[in-house]
Amino acid sequence: MPFLAQASSFSGSVDRVFLASLALCTAVLLLVTFFIVYFSIRYSRKRNPEPVDIHDNTPLEIVWTVVPLALFLIMFYYGWTDFRTMRNPPPDAMVVSVTARQWAWSFQYPNGKRTDELYIPLARPVKLITQSLDVIHGFYVPAFRVKVDVVPGKSNFVWFTPWLLGDFDIQCTVICGVDHSAMLSKARVMPEADFKKWYFSDAAAPELAAPAPAPGEAPVEALLRAKACLACHSLDGAAMVGPTFKGLYGSRHAVHFKDGTREVTVDEEFLRRVIRDPSSAVAAGYPPVMPPAALSERELAEIVAYIKSLGLR
Repeated sequence: MPFLAQASSFSGSVDRVFLASLALCTAVLLLVTFFIVYFSIRYSRKRNPEPVDIHDNTPLEIVWTVVPLALFLIMFYYGWTDFRTMRNPPPDAMVVSVTARQWAWSFQYPNGKRTDELYIPLARPVKLITQSLDVIHGFYVPAFRVKVDVVPGKSNFVWFTPWLLGDFDIQCTVICGVDHSAMLSKARVMPEADFKKWYFSDAAAPELAAPAPAPGEAPVEALLRAKACLACHSLDGAAMVGPTFKGLYGSRHAVHFKDGTREVTVDEEFLRRVIRDPSSAVAAGYPPVMPPAALSERELAEIVAYIKSLGLR
């Protein structure tokens, strides 16, 4: 994405303020550097063996006070103007809930759909309401020039209007743990008609190409990685945020249900239930931070079959 590509309603204004501030700071730097070099030569010990103190230059003092103040106020004005616009979303903006956790994003739409990537229509205002399930995260879409801190126990928001079709990176800007660098997602801007077709359909998300496996990685493992499952679940028995997949199938666990706690055997039906609705059953000893996974029926079947195979080894 080119630096000046105006992918959202804020891209142009943020770039203008940034470039103007950069140009001003560069000019001040060059001016100060020039005078440092000039005074070092002009008033060197060789040229002025007897130093002379200078006192009470009122015009000079006024200039170096008023000019920086004026420049600062100009920068503040344009920065504040953009900030005020960014904090006043239009009333007709589509509201999407964003949930952050170590180390993944999830998005819930007004009709109840959930995805692990953000799907939005072109040229329509979107308001994102953010919350964190664990630590502080930073929701950042570089191409849209928008960022907001996602703080546990506090709701925050950011809004924008996408102006370009395509896929744009979503990053976490706060070092939130060992897999912070893998806390990535996509904002997928779609034509209005395509978005409505998806939004009002029964599909979990538009069909996407299968994630490419890494060298030595099985396709289903690439799917687990793409859906951020491996951010919380290990494949080798290592302890992580959630239960390991190794030996999970067929094992017995104490599980907190909405009507109480009881011990269950992990079978295919239980796996499907927990993956589709994680809040319905939480393994004892683990935090309730798993969001519903945006999976097609085929993807769900592949993941369940893979977990079964790990349990039978």
